[in-house]
Amino acid sequence: MDNTTNTLAEQSKLRRLVNSYGVPRLIITGFLLLMFILAPVAGVDFATQITNVINRFSWNAIMVLAMVPMIHSGCGLNMGLPLAIISGLLGATLSIELGFTGGMSFFMAILLSTPFAILLGAAYGFLLNKIKGGEMMVATYVGFSSVSFMCMMWLLLPYKSPTMVWGFAGKGLRTTISLEGFYDKVLANFLAIDLNKFGINLVIPTGSLLFFALLAFLMWAFLHTKTGTAMTAVGSNPAFAKAAGISIDKTRMLSVILSTWLGAIGILVYEQGFGFVQLYMASFNMALPAVAAILIGGASVNKASITNVIIGTFLYQGLVTMTPTVMNGLFHMDMSEVIRIIVSNGMIVYALTRKTEGGKN
Repeated sequence: MDNTTNTLAEQSKLRRLVNSYGVPRLIITGFLLLMFILAPVAGVDFATQITNVINRFSWNAIMVLAMVPMIHSGCGLNMGLPLAIISGLLGATLSIELGFTGGMSFFMAILLSTPFAILLGAAYGFLLNKIKGGEMMVATYVGFSSVSFMCMMWLLLPYKSPTMVWGFAGKGLRTTISLEGFYDKVLANFLAIDLNKFGINLVIPTGSLLFFALLAFLMWAFLHTKTGTAMTAVGSNPAFAKAAGISIDKTRMLSVILSTWLGAIGILVYEQGFGFVQLYMASFNMALPAVAAILIGGASVNKASITNVIIGTFLYQGLVTMTPTVMNGLFHMDMSEVIRIIVSNGMIVYALTRKTEGGKN
């Protein structure tokens, strides 16, 4: 009798654990583990792939973290992330234009992008406050239209740095700008753990991971302050928040500004790891992967945590990195780009179709 009771209790505990993690997420995790297991069979260097997954995680995690404030305040998923990315790009290009190099160029890029993030975030927040209930649709329009507008401005703004402008005309910014000599790998190389000297192709970008950990901790701490608690109350129960004397519009605007600022820093961290600044249409492709990652991590349109950010970013970037490489090795065909598109878009579709289900999955 006791054995039966213990078995039932263990099964119940396991069932609750599976339900809390989510069956779809469990399947995605299992598939990613399968890719890691198959990597040596496919002739893929396991340590190199681990390095690639960790690198991509460190590049993208802060942009996924930028989703958290707006979700908590009830503004939904930040489909207007390109607006934040534009703030970061303006800071990056101005830092280079002003002649800053090395680590100072990264610090100045953050400093210069901050006023743009505050101004654009405030305007964005003002707009979202006017159309409560349709935030994500309007945010998508804001993201697309801002990128289109900046495609013209990158050609018209009076930049002069020979590192950035087109060579023939001497005006208008290039599509891709190298960060060599500026802030290329400035975080990734800080306290980096390089095992190549031991014959293992594994490099851990400690600085990038610590920078993300710092921002994640600050976000967690902020959400536990009086202002952060008020922000969560506005998102979960606006009527109660209003009755408690909380200014809903101001709180929502603060969340949008914070999200925009984090997104601006996120693109700068992405650039330092990637080694290039990408302008024009590049920021079009940043919002949906970040949205998909946090939803895959277990967030919903009105609830998100740091854990959701970490799990979602790792699962999304892990699959996008591992699947094409392993499949190429197994089938000896160059299908990497096709597989990457199928996997990434498949996860985006899955994530967006489950967003209305709240926290069920």
